[in-house]
Amino acid sequence: MATIGELLTDGTARLRASGSETPRLDVELLLGWAVGAERTAIVAHPEAPVGADAAAAFETALGRRVAGEPVAYIRGVKEFHGLAFAVDRRALIPRPETELLVSEAERDVAWRLTSAPRPAGTPSVRVVDVGTGSGAIAVALASLLRKRRMLPEVTILAVDASDDALDLARENAVAHAVADVITFRSGDLVPAAEPPFDLILANLPYIPTRDIDSLPVAASFEPRLALDGGDDGLALVRRLLAELPAALLPDGTALLEIGYDQGPAVEAAVAALPAPWRCHIQADASGRPRLAHVERSSAGTGPATTGPAATARSGGQ
Repeated sequence: MATIGELLTDGTARLRASGSETPRLDVELLLGWAVGAERTAIVAHPEAPVGADAAAAFETALGRRVAGEPVAYIRGVKEFHGLAFAVDRRALIPRPETELLVSEAERDVAWRLTSAPRPAGTPSVRVVDVGTGSGAIAVALASLLRKRRMLPEVTILAVDASDDALDLARENAVAHAVADVITFRSGDLVPAAEPPFDLILANLPYIPTRDIDSLPVAASFEPRLALDGGDDGLALVRRLLAELPAALLPDGTALLEIGYDQGPAVEAAVAALPAPWRCHIQADASGRPRLAHVERSSAGTGPATTGPAATARSGGQ
């Protein structure tokens, strides 16, 4: 009977030979999943024997990883913003850099609810997550707002062009007990029949078509629809920007995740919109430009002037 340490050593060597960028981490996660233990327990007890069933499950999982399949799809779960999300090939795997979008959305909503008195009858803060995929953004935001007792004053709409992705998003909303506060709808970008929103969130595909086939092999297991952003990666982003004049309230904000090298092109696209708009690009935790804050220049008292976005511009992040 093999021990944890022996399986870790052998598995790491096999994944390193297959080209995995993080072979040891991958093996620890997969072996922990196979034996039903946390990764920390796996690392702490290399001498522990591994039963035949668990060893067989690990061998199968390792073979899938050697073939390039992402660890998240093999385990069926991905941690995002402190929550565990079910993931499979119906939607893109949530990325750590997208947590910035959720954090900024939470700050924006909190600012709108607390910066001024809200008399009885004040409309709720309306939020839409465009291209929701697994639902990670909408569900994480709803969970954060529920903890802060803000949900009664917020409505969240999650939209995706893929019905399969929407099914996965609903499953994640149910798992995290926020299905009652998120409305899911099939559609392309912002539904035209909807009234304007206070906050538009979007992590749309932004990889240029020519670069898709050169991505790490793990990306080939994800839906191409969730990756391909057209010739320069910004086809859908530009379409969403064109919808902002009608889809966003006068003091509303759009938070758009973009590629680290796309800031100047997004700023130019915002500058080309009718009437004055402003765009601020915020860096992620690794220091790379990642999140575009887009608002009307005339929204003098909105959060871009006195709230979260102004804090980000002045170094408050």
